[in-house]
Amino acid sequence: MPEDILDSGDLVDWRNRALLVFDRVPVPIAVCRTDGLILLANPAMAAEWGTRPGRLPGRNVLELFHPRSADQVHRIVEAVRLGHRSRYPVQVHWSAPDGRERHGELTADTVSDSADAPLWLLVLLRVLGDRPAPRREAAEVGPAEKRILALAAGGATTDRIARSVGLTVDGVNYHLTRLARRWAVPNRTALIARAYVLGVLSPDAWPPTAREDTP
Repeated sequence: MPEDILDSGDLVDWRNRALLVFDRVPVPIAVCRTDGLILLANPAMAAEWGTRPGRLPGRNVLELFHPRSADQVHRIVEAVRLGHRSRYPVQVHWSAPDGRERHGELTADTVSDSADAPLWLLVLLRVLGDRPAPRREAAEVGPAEKRILALAAGGATTDRIARSVGLTVDGVNYHLTRLARRWAVPNRTALIARAYVLGVLSPDAWPPTAREDTP
């Protein structure tokens, strides 16, 4: 509503009512800067993290919710840079306080107080539920493949991996390609990330090592 229609008291009253509605909406919502820094979050958003709304401002929404594709985030950043106003969905996943892996869709709408004011992001979360646990057979890798994955995670070249495990370069590439096809990932970086997600590599060891309890 235009400010020249309302006096300052009316504006304060309308803003207070808007905040009250914001807090009561059952959909998780946050208002963020265009770099993702949270300015305001409602109780439904805070509940996904087992905390209070006042503890979320100052955190970055992309540190809380992990996008499935970096391209989706880059599209939003570019659109905001160009001053476009539209809705941008991002597929995300996150770990709930109780350890459950959750997934959903973040929708970012660019908003502002006026045409000349800086853009903010109104972020809504559509919770789709818990992510299904990875199939156990996906993590079934042989001893040689575990060593290859661990060395690759540590930054070793294919030639060095081959010398370390007693294979040819073609042999190493064969195992990496075989795992990449099985896990449906496009490159070595994604393959290593998938190995950590599936529990093949130990998340708290450096240099990277395979977990002893994997098949």
